[in-house]
Amino acid sequence: MRKVIGIGETILDIIFKNEQPIGAVPGGSVFNGLISLGRVGVNAAFISETGNDRVGQRIIRFLEDNHVDASCMSVFPESKSPISLAFLNEQNDAEYIFYKDHPHDRLDFNLPDIQADDIVMFGSFYAVNPVIRSQVFSFLEYAHNRGAILYYDVNFRASHASEVMKVTPNILENLELADVIRGSKEDFEVMFNKSDADSLYRSQISFYCKNFICTGGAEPLELRAQGGISKQYAIAKTETVSTIGAGDNFNAGFVYGLVKYGVTHQMLDEGVPETLWDQVIAEAQQFSANVCQSIHNSVDLTFAEKKKQELEAALKEMEKNN
Repeated sequence: MRKVIGIGETILDIIFKNEQPIGAVPGGSVFNGLISLGRVGVNAAFISETGNDRVGQRIIRFLEDNHVDASCMSVFPESKSPISLAFLNEQNDAEYIFYKDHPHDRLDFNLPDIQADDIVMFGSFYAVNPVIRSQVFSFLEYAHNRGAILYYDVNFRASHASEVMKVTPNILENLELADVIRGSKEDFEVMFNKSDADSLYRSQISFYCKNFICTGGAEPLELRAQGGISKQYAIAKTETVSTIGAGDNFNAGFVYGLVKYGVTHQMLDEGVPETLWDQVIAEAQQFSANVCQSIHNSVDLTFAEKKKQELEAALKEMEKNN
């Protein structure tokens, strides 16, 4: 089976409702998606760093318990693992405070084996952080040269608005390496002072990458893709317990869809048929909706088991037809 390799931050999210803690779950943007992919039976691995403390040990154990390869995790003995406090409002959207005690960001890992059509997930400030940029860029370039599909969730928050100018060259390098780019209207407002999907695609994205997804919470999702595809997808109304991980699991569902429906690097380059985009986006939306129904950052085990069976059946069918 194709592999999915994620690279990003790890953190322990302590979740508050009405000023009281209601849960503590390992998290991190790419991390949350990788946990879901491990649960649904995708061959997944994660690259990151953590401290050698109870939080760090729990994070690594959590990866392994959810069938995600943690052999590329760097553990720094003298560092404390980062935590975040997530305060849920009446709409169950989260406001964050981050606590990080690393003396400085570092990244030291062995390159995993990557083959053509494996998928690499990356994003957030981690993907543009100047302190670890040389290691992250080397890895992304290596994956690109090996023929992997690079999925970039820009996930650029207002808390980093003052650093946009400094990291713009890194953002542009990421856009150029990516085969699929996803971001929210808020992300692009912070980065480019614009949030209209057509305008963004025309002026900021299409020169670098032809496959673009723009999300806007409850507003329709916008897809622009190779071959002139321009499409909107409505967002189904769901009862939310917490929106933490909604975007991260949209990413996981999208990548799951690429694997399940056999979408290759060549297909992304030449143009994926519209009906196939519909199927992949539908998976992404199902993953996202599921995670909003609990305080957890990844899909629940009942949903995961159903998706695992669907994936096994689809891969068997693909093998039979080849």
